[in-house]
Amino acid sequence: MIKSKVNTNSKGLFWPELTPGTLVKRYKRFLADVRLNNGDLVTAHCANSGTMKECSEPGRPVYLSFHDNPKRKLKYTWEMIKMPTSLVGVNTMVPNRLVKKSIEEGLVEQLKGYENVKAEVKVSDRSRLDLLLTKGEEEKCFVEIKNCTLVKEEIAYFPDAVTTRGRKHLVELQKLVKEGNRGIIFFLVQRMDAKAFSSADHIDLEYGKELRKAKRNGVEIIVYDVVIDLKRIILGKKIPTIFQLAAKLP
Repeated sequence: MIKSKVNTNSKGLFWPELTPGTLVKRYKRFLADVRLNNGDLVTAHCANSGTMKECSEPGRPVYLSFHDNPKRKLKYTWEMIKMPTSLVGVNTMVPNRLVKKSIEEGLVEQLKGYENVKAEVKVSDRSRLDLLLTKGEEEKCFVEIKNCTLVKEEIAYFPDAVTTRGRKHLVELQKLVKEGNRGIIFFLVQRMDAKAFSSADHIDLEYGKELRKAKRNGVEIIVYDVVIDLKRIILGKKIPTIFQLAAKLP
């Protein structure tokens, strides 16, 4: 297993009490049947709209959180799966919270020095970005955070499914950079077994093209992995970005 350097300056995010079980199947994107260790079969909410390639094999150990909210139809949420080389966080709600907290604590070297961090910022009539960092009245930095769980041969890939919404975010960031702002696409790899990051051109070539274009137009790409265990998840180390596609893209 590849181990990330623990950032001892952060307590990260602590998991709620976790219930262990075994994945039976994941289906309809947002549902997962899990056999708990006590023998009960439950259906858990899967807060992940991707295909979850490489991290949804039936028979793998998984960990669920329990939410006793009368308004919830499904009481369990799928948080992690244990793959051969790493625990993997599958809940896409976690990266936004972890990255925001890490920025506020000054743990993201590239994003230090900002005075305020605001979440869920409207940038157009039909689009929002995850974070707005500001310093004074003029300096603005827009950040869009993406959850990455697909790792093959120590390379993390995004996306794991075709994403028109993801391309739209890249277009919005380019517009904001052109207007004089700073724009960041932040990929959080919710596992510990990646040595590099690449766009998944074999899954969504158009996203790969747009990511390259965004980079040329001044959008910055930041990639970090995590340190994850059954107690908490912490921002890990910076991961280098590579582009594996040999052919030149427009």
